[in-house]
Amino acid sequence: MIFGALPLEQCQGAILAHAVRAGDQLFRKGRYLNSDDLAALAAHGHHQIVVARLEPGDVGEDQAAANLAKAVAGAHIRIDPPFTGRANLFAETSGLLCLDEDLIDAINEIDEAMTLATLANHQPVMAGQMVATVKIIPFAVPDSLLQKTCAVARRGTASVQVAPFRSHRIALIQTVLPTLKESVLEKTRDITARRIAELGSTLISEKRCAHQTEPLRSAIDDSLKEQADLLLILGASAITDRLDVIPAAVTALGGHVEQFGMPVDPGNLLLLAKLGDTPVIGLPGCARSPKRNGVDWVLQRLVADLPVTARDIRRMGVGGLLGEIPSRPQPRLGDKPQNRRDSGRHIAAVILAAGQSRRMGQNKLLLDLNGKPLLCHVIDQALALEFSEIVVVAGHQVDDIRAAIGDRPVRIVLAPDYADGMSASLKAGIDNLKPETDAAMILLGDMPQVSAPLLRRMIAAYNPVEGRTIVLPVHEGKRGNPVLWDRRFFPEMRQLAGDVGARHLIGEHAEQVAEIAVDDRAILRDIDTPEAYAKLQQDLTA
Repeated sequence: MIFGALPLEQCQGAILAHAVRAGDQLFRKGRYLNSDDLAALAAHGHHQIVVARLEPGDVGEDQAAANLAKAVAGAHIRIDPPFTGRANLFAETSGLLCLDEDLIDAINEIDEAMTLATLANHQPVMAGQMVATVKIIPFAVPDSLLQKTCAVARRGTASVQVAPFRSHRIALIQTVLPTLKESVLEKTRDITARRIAELGSTLISEKRCAHQTEPLRSAIDDSLKEQADLLLILGASAITDRLDVIPAAVTALGGHVEQFGMPVDPGNLLLLAKLGDTPVIGLPGCARSPKRNGVDWVLQRLVADLPVTARDIRRMGVGGLLGEIPSRPQPRLGDKPQNRRDSGRHIAAVILAAGQSRRMGQNKLLLDLNGKPLLCHVIDQALALEFSEIVVVAGHQVDDIRAAIGDRPVRIVLAPDYADGMSASLKAGIDNLKPETDAAMILLGDMPQVSAPLLRRMIAAYNPVEGRTIVLPVHEGKRGNPVLWDRRFFPEMRQLAGDVGARHLIGEHAEQVAEIAVDDRAILRDIDTPEAYAKLQQDLTA
């Protein structure tokens, strides 16, 4: 690849390295320059520009990113279409992220032009969560270098994959001493059941017995007869030795203690054993608390059907000081997705639903579409994602809007001056976002076919560090909705007036725009008239 400042006459087909203005027109970084572009640049006094020119054997950044992502992706990984030399990898299911750390290091050692970044190894992830990203630094790389890197990536089974959480039947035994309150036992059972349910498994039974070897041995035997896949034992007194009550009861039944103690705090006094093929965890006292501890690390691996050995536990020390971590999010398979955060960023959804629908002749957002109000299709697509919150801006017929939304977990705010037009709704939405909001995706309540996968792609493209602070979809060269805005634009949005949105800000900040190419016309299709509504119904039944 040739890179540098070249005369305009040598720039046909080259890639623009930096944004350049020609009058009112902005030519963005990464644009492949054609003859019309060069003529416009020349007409505005440009004689040379900084470009990258691909040479024979070069592979463009997007194709290179896609190829490397495919080489590193393993089981239960989805790859989004590449953009600006980046290909993002997402979990297709909830489970445990499994990385070949040596292989990833080897990939990143090959050449600075190609990078692979991931979440931490053995981190629990949710379906749809971004787990890794491939980034090609220059505009192109030599095919020989790409092939070498992909070959290294394919040496192992996979560099990046997800081990799904599988449903397990889990039994709990608690030993009892006279000083242990009944309320503590009840609370422990409930916390354990929730901890297990978070991983998609079921607590099939809970037994209690005296804190003595023989009664515990009998309780363990009964739990095994219930065909438990995993046995948890929490003693009234902490395990202090391999010969203590819990390990003694396990070995009395022919079991084997694999590891006692772990370099994780809280969780030091965990015991891992086996009875035949059934894993047994002797729980430390911290398991009575819902706070994350070493038990979670072992339990997550076991319900993902990953082997856990003594060596695995002994290698958990780096990062094992959990008591100093203010929050350790867990995937909750039964939780509403809107309660989840996307990669630590607070991205909110603002759905504009305050208009008077004058062209429709009735409130279009309340019209039935396949058994539910048109507005609710937009809300449900947003609920399928990881927005920090979802705000619905209402105004016209607000009580009817509220009734239509029902118990969907969104926050409804009122735009008191909604009759002034879209700007009033937009300002009401922005003004009611939580202070920690980093960005807001503005969705229109009358665009029911905008899909959750598109919204997810837009969230993944948002990156203020790399200058992608406005993200929008494009179909056949036409920009559509929704639009994701970084919070830096909120003050300008608050200055809007009348029945206008924030579209003009896109032109004023063109260098901050990231466009997502889509094949679907849904981003251009709002339902404003009876004819549009009838056509939508016809298309959905065709």
